[in-house]
Amino acid sequence: MKLITWNVQWCRGTDSRVDPERIGRSAQALADFDVLCLQEIAIGFTGLGGSSGEDQMAALATALPDWHGHFAPATDLADGRGGRRQFGNAIFCRLPVLQVYRHTLPWPADPSVPSMARVALELVVQATFGPVRVVSTHLEYYSQTIRAAQIEGLRRLHQEACAHARAPRPSGDPGEPFDALPRPRSALICGDFNCAPDGPEHTRMTAPFGGDPPSFVDAWEVLHPDRPQPPTVGVHMDNLPRATFDFVFATEDLGPRLKTIAIDGDVQASDHQPILLEPAALQVESRISRSTPRASSSTSTPVIGGRPKCHRTPRRAGSSMAGISTWDRTVSEVSAR
Repeated sequence: MKLITWNVQWCRGTDSRVDPERIGRSAQALADFDVLCLQEIAIGFTGLGGSSGEDQMAALATALPDWHGHFAPATDLADGRGGRRQFGNAIFCRLPVLQVYRHTLPWPADPSVPSMARVALELVVQATFGPVRVVSTHLEYYSQTIRAAQIEGLRRLHQEACAHARAPRPSGDPGEPFDALPRPRSALICGDFNCAPDGPEHTRMTAPFGGDPPSFVDAWEVLHPDRPQPPTVGVHMDNLPRATFDFVFATEDLGPRLKTIAIDGDVQASDHQPILLEPAALQVESRISRSTPRASSSTSTPVIGGRPKCHRTPRRAGSSMAGISTWDRTVSEVSAR
């Protein structure tokens, strides 16, 4: 099961152009993926820089005809014209999807900073090795207090799912709402966590549960324990600090199945870089640079805060997608030894 996770900044590239179709093309150029987890998908939001209020789920569905799209709006507001303005996470999947859950994450009050509602979109996907929960999420940017509460929310959801796996409920008749389908212990939680790899949120996300639920491991750290994960945001933006905010967390039982993880450091269709997780060595060796990333790509502890998540204006324009297949600048690719 090949998976890509990507914060697409309402499909706005470093050239300030909003283009959902470009996101679809770019994702397909990265890999022949099975699951595409996206964050910051907008519908009807004319106030976002470069957006005309387009239905980005519909546009992505056109660009990805072989995948079925699922959407979970975290923000759902009236647009004043009888419609809705929605902003949230999506997953496009071409494998069988047994169940879909949309979880609103905790949002404790923090009057000191701006914040908005956040959501975790969960699909139970039938992979070749069995059912697995795939979650696309995007945690609060400005408030560490809210982020910490959302990490606890994700952990509680995992404990709940494991309890269902351990003690399945009686099933109704097939086709009824009470039909009991699998909700497995195995899970991949990915997205923009807005925290540093050495931050308290990351530490808490990978903390043991005790008892039955399997803990989460950072897929990058499993496959490359001696090398820090390169930046996933601000790589091509002069007005943003380089930081590593995007991760794939896997339940520890999936650790032996993780073979390759890569970050495309060249694509400029968003202010974030996509992460590709594959179950086997990449078949596009010529597109991958195995050289050590530049020193400027090394991660340090990013500063949380000081970067607006909406209405920001990139300083660099005129970027193209010509480098999409070169993966040769801030790219890192690792395989299990």
